[in-house]
Formats: sequence, structure tokens, C-alpha cells
Amino acid sequence: MDNFIIIIAYLLIGILLRRISRFPDETGNVLNLFVIYVSLPALVLLKIPELTFSKELLVPTLMPWAMLLLSAFVVIILSKILKWDREVTGALLLLVPLGNTSFLGIPMVKAFFGDQAVSYAVLYDQLGSFLALATYGSLILALYGQRKSTPSIYDVAKKIITFPPFIALALAFLLKSFSYPIIINSLLQTLAATLVPVVMIAVGFQFTLRLRKQVVSPLCIGLAIKLVAAPLAALFISKLFGFSGPAAKVSIFEAGMPPMVSAGALAILAGLSPALTAALVGLGIILSFATLPLLYQFL
Repeated sequence: MDNFIIIIAYLLIGILLRRISRFPDETGNVLNLFVIYVSLPALVLLKIPELTFSKELLVPTLMPWAMLLLSAFVVIILSKILKWDREVTGALLLLVPLGNTSFLGIPMVKAFFGDQAVSYAVLYDQLGSFLALATYGSLILALYGQRKSTPSIYDVAKKIITFPPFIALALAFLLKSFSYPIIINSLLQTLAATLVPVVMIAVGFQFTLRLRKQVVSPLCIGLAIKLVAAPLAALFISKLFGFSGPAAKVSIFEAGMPPMVSAGALAILAGLSPALTAALVGLGIILSFATLPLLYQFL
């Protein structure tokens, strides 16, 4: 609980900093870039070598893809029933299946489950959410967005292999049998420790919430699927197949993360109902501070 309170404090600091005019509007983006290029790669290099390969690692690797397929299927069915327009459908197809499993997920996993569970969250994010954003996300943007051309396989592959945390993930697996020198290990620990405060302050700094009447219905349905139905489905799947232990619990917890901030940014750039997209991301973060503790109690 103490760690959870600290995370909320970081969020409030970010909100307060936004009110100080000396901080430019790009501050949140700069902080996010620091996380992508420094904090998260350091955490990956530090935590992945600690993993012991076992069948339970399949859970955080495969669960995000199961959640993606299930969520996308539900959105498509509801879109036909409720006759959502193309922009709304595209926004929900991008934001409902893709969770904020890195920027918000890793700090939350650390707060609720401790440092020893972070490696499972990293696997869920890097081999699940991030790969899904690069592949499935590119497909949705091409089909529903206002892009002039469809991204090639080369473009998607380049996006994946040049993403700093993914590069760190590959290096971490290659270096798994080696021990870092003491100075390198200390450096990685120091840099990895910046992830939680920097990312939560960035989230607070960038937080906005604008609601319009026309987006209320798809907004409520989208968040209900993302924050409630998805983690309950993940819990059911885990019970059905007998998955248990820390890896399964972290996977279920990550399945309940709010919509991904990066996916929201791409959706807005592609013209996929910007008002709905902003509300899904902003309100999703707020509600997750209530739904995630409740979800944790089920685990």
C-alpha cells in the first residue's frame, strides 16, 4: 500500500508541474523518451537475466495475445450491433486490446507484487503489448486510419528491432549466462530506479480529460472491456488451464491495465476519433487506480 501511495504522489507531482509555466509543453514527451531510451532498457537488462526458464514463462508471453484476439473480436461484434462509425471502431480496436503494460504496468506490478515480479511484467510488455502495437497496431492504423499507404513488412520489422527496450531484451537473453561487473550492475540499478518516478510524473504532466456526449457510450463500453472484462477473462483462462503462481497473477494484473498511451497518440495522429481516444487514455488511467487494487484482491 505504501508503494501505491507513492505512485499516486508521483502522479500528483506531474499534474502540479504542468501548472508551472517554466515547464514547457514538451516536458512529458521528453520524460517519456528518457524512459524509453534509458530507464526501461536498464530495467530489462537488470531483470531478464534473473529469470529461470520454465513453463510458467509461457503465460506472460501468450496471455497478451489471447487478450488481444478476444478484445478485438468483442469490439468488432459490438461495432456491428451498435453501428459505430469507422473512426470509433478503429479507435476502439487499437486502444481496447493494447494496454499500458509498460509505463503504468511495470510500476504497478512493482508496487503490488514487488521487484521479483517485474521480469514477468517485462515479458508481458515486450513480447506481448509492444510486438502487438508494432504489428497489429500498424494493421489497424492502415485499415482504419488516414494514412496514405499501408506499412510494409520491412517498416514493421524495423520498428520492432530498433525499439530500445526490445534491443535491451535481446541483449539480456544473450548475456543471461554472464554476470555483470559490480559497477555495471550498480549503474543499471540506479538507472532502472528512475523508471517509476519519471514515468508517473510524465503521466501526470500529460494527463488531460475531455468528454463529449457523442463519445460517452463507446467510451464506457471500451473501458468496461479493458478494465473489467479483459482481466476477468484472463483470470478465467488461468483457472481453466490451471495456471498459477506469480507469472499467472502478473499476467492477469497486466491484462487489466488501461489503454496504452502510445497507441492513443498514434490513433490521434491517424484521425481515429481524437476525442474518444483522449478520453479512453485519460479516464482509463484515473479509473485504473480504483480497478487495479480491486483486481489485486481477486488474485
